[in-house]
Amino acid sequence: MTSAPAPRELLLDLYNAAIGAVHPRNLVQDYLPQPPANGRTLVIGAGKGAAAMAQAVEQHWQGPLSGLVVTRYGHGADTKLIEVVEASHPVPDDAGQKAAARMLEMVQGLSENDLVLCLISGGGSALLALPAEGISLAEKQALNKALLKSGATIGEMNCVRKHLSAIKGGRLALACGNARVVTLLISDVPGDDPRVIASGPTLPDATTSAEALAILCKYQIEIPKSVLVHLQSAASETPKPGDQRFEGHSHHVIATAQHALEAAAEKARNAGITPYILSDGIEGEARDIGLMHAAMARQVLAHGQPFQRPCVILSGGETTVTVRGNGRGGRNVEFLLSFALAMEGAPGVHAIACDTDGIDGSEDNAGAVYAPESLARAEAKGVSGKHLLANNDAYSFFSALDDLVVSGPTRTNVNDFRAILIL
Repeated sequence: MTSAPAPRELLLDLYNAAIGAVHPRNLVQDYLPQPPANGRTLVIGAGKGAAAMAQAVEQHWQGPLSGLVVTRYGHGADTKLIEVVEASHPVPDDAGQKAAARMLEMVQGLSENDLVLCLISGGGSALLALPAEGISLAEKQALNKALLKSGATIGEMNCVRKHLSAIKGGRLALACGNARVVTLLISDVPGDDPRVIASGPTLPDATTSAEALAILCKYQIEIPKSVLVHLQSAASETPKPGDQRFEGHSHHVIATAQHALEAAAEKARNAGITPYILSDGIEGEARDIGLMHAAMARQVLAHGQPFQRPCVILSGGETTVTVRGNGRGGRNVEFLLSFALAMEGAPGVHAIACDTDGIDGSEDNAGAVYAPESLARAEAKGVSGKHLLANNDAYSFFSALDDLVVSGPTRTNVNDFRAILIL
């Protein structure tokens, strides 16, 4: 009988199983539409998984094909017919703006005989950056940075982005004219609402400009005059559900956090550990979610509630970090350091927290792993977890222990992956 893997190895196995379950190469072919009988097929898209999605389309498509997708720097893939442009994330840059403008040009003049296959994944909001008329890229960059630091949820950020864009919030689909638009989406948002993923460039939008303005005010974000004027104008409003111009279009969410968690759960069962999926849509401050997970782990240790040992508690979603310090971090390592401090080295508890795109925030790591001895090891090195957490510098804590998980870009994205192993 094969012995169970060591805790660290098992946690990494769970993460890799989760990634494999939501990778485009394993999913796209099942959702491809029939090629048009007489017209063109144009592929467009944006997101951290867009290049890998395009590559999968090329491998399985029967017939002529052309197009353009934009992905994050370092997240490209080898394609022959569909051009891949790399741009900046999470703050947009000129490369993303130019790619978005080219996309709008490419879809002009299409007929009802043509097919537009749109490939959307998380990260598309920043990558497909084309500010509305009268708003500069610099202004949009500043707002993006402020929103990222504010603690705003992904839904709130994308509401603002839609109403400041010339391409998001359904506008890209409308630019396709009479062509049939089929959108394949990899979800990085809690709840998997396709209208929120990458700010829904091909789907109607139920949010309003007034809501976008209220969000900026809620987080006390300085609003440039051009943005205020735009949000108070009719031009900022997005096309709404029920708009007949979207008739004949379709969309399919092909990968979600739940898919990733279920794959990890199956991997755990095969290793003889009972898995429990807590939720696929947890939101909130990363350090608060860390405290919540630690409280649950302590309850299991002390009382065998709500689960009996050995077990692994799995969860996903998208936490947020309100940045008050100036350290290196990311929401997954911030979660894990908060969890570590709350566990105080309690025996038998190991954990991993990683972003499924392979990049936690803007650093080079996907996340990190934790073991009962992590705090003691850090203390022996003169590293203060409390000090580093206060400075939003969880990266430095786990780097000092050589406990960062560095996977490189995974070319998919269903957001946070957490596993708490209790032996």
